[in-house]
Amino acid sequence: MPGRVAALYRYPVKGMSPEPLDSIPLTEGHGVPMDRVYALARPDTAFDPAQPVPLPKQRFVMLMKDEALASVRSRYDDATGLLSLTHGDQHVEADLATPAGRQVLEELVAAVLGPGLGGRPRLVSSAGYRFTDVAVTSPEMMNAVSLINLASVADLGDRVGARLDPLRFRANIYLDGVPAWAERDWPGRDVTVGSGAGAVRLHVAALTGRCAATSVDPATAVRDVNVPRALQETYGHMKCGVYAFVRGSGAIHVGDAVVEGGPAVF
Repeated sequence: MPGRVAALYRYPVKGMSPEPLDSIPLTEGHGVPMDRVYALARPDTAFDPAQPVPLPKQRFVMLMKDEALASVRSRYDDATGLLSLTHGDQHVEADLATPAGRQVLEELVAAVLGPGLGGRPRLVSSAGYRFTDVAVTSPEMMNAVSLINLASVADLGDRVGARLDPLRFRANIYLDGVPAWAERDWPGRDVTVGSGAGAVRLHVAALTGRCAATSVDPATAVRDVNVPRALQETYGHMKCGVYAFVRGSGAIHVGDAVVEGGPAVF
């Protein structure tokens, strides 16, 4: 390429705030730890944690339908299990391990989204399950990590005449120093992040299709630029970013080198 890791993020609760990380430990066959392990099921959604069945993302609270969710700032503490929530001048903490704590989160979200939600959502989780958009595709895709090329986002912004915050794309790994749209040639190939014994190999599985969630400015919670339409009208497709499988354990860090490998051989 060459390139580097510009930023790393996780999203403990589907649809809620991105959390920046300095490094991520990755295990073969698994996604980013604590990434999308919780979701807010819509009031009319049935989800059995004991027997989780993958459901379409529309069955959960998320930015594609609920842009006001971006006005809530959240941060999860791994040590305590507390989710800190800020909305305007309101600040609360929710212990996600307790019914009372989950109710705090559910009631705040219900108040922010208003009557259009149809009631109070229900915080759900299930051991080993991730509420990724592609969980309905396969268990392997459920555990994929997502990558965004910052140059591609900048190129789209230049073409539509607007600065697009890359966090609209809610990726785990943001890349710098890679030519715009080079990642469109990566599916079926490997990418190595880091160097030496700690390097992690990622097998790029698919391009990432984009929905209306990317039309929401994460800083303002306003639906302003129709990103899927802009992609289609500008490039003839609605893809931006890639999904990749973790093919080896190790840790990746902000600043790590990113090198494209050859076609994967299994």
